[in-house]
Amino acid sequence: MDNAECKIFLIDDDDEICQSISLLLKSAGYKVESFNSTEKFLETKNDNAAGCILLDVFLGGKTGLELQEEIETKFESLPIIFITGQGTIPLSVEAMKKGALNFLQKPIDDKELFKAIEEALNKSEALLTKQREVEKFKSLVNSLTAREYEIFCFVITGMLNKQIAGELGIAEHTVKNHRLNITEKLGAKSVAEMIFIADKLNIKGVI
Repeated sequence: MDNAECKIFLIDDDDEICQSISLLLKSAGYKVESFNSTEKFLETKNDNAAGCILLDVFLGGKTGLELQEEIETKFESLPIIFITGQGTIPLSVEAMKKGALNFLQKPIDDKELFKAIEEALNKSEALLTKQREVEKFKSLVNSLTAREYEIFCFVITGMLNKQIAGELGIAEHTVKNHRLNITEKLGAKSVAEMIFIADKLNIKGVI
């Protein structure tokens, strides 16, 4: 992955640490944006690009842990790496349970930092790939008519055309024609592929 394509968001209220970490990361070719509070970071726009967040646990106001869930909700493709000068094992366990990817102690070892960032960026790219896939499937399913969507929800349960026709009170050949349209619109060649799409979008079949 090209470092220049990724952005690292550094959130720490210690200007000296911010500056030293920023210089280190920039020297390695990363784009870095610094914030002295989590609240200011939350005001930024989510560009849905690969990256990660270096977040100090103990900040003025609410702690990084207290705002972890809010950050992950808005920036779901940006894994969090916590950094702290006064961390404890229970604190790191709590952060990891809540979804943090890593927990680094200050002063941060350069090799550990780069290793953690590489891991975070790989995860970020995987999350973005998954998001793009879901968005693509959403767009395809949204192209179905109301009747096609209704039949789609029956098809993914494994029901045959005759059974679906009986449930809806329509002719079997009408169901067959709708299924052909559904197959074409979704680009799905089999029921298994339709089920795969439904699973990705958490669509439950009609039983």
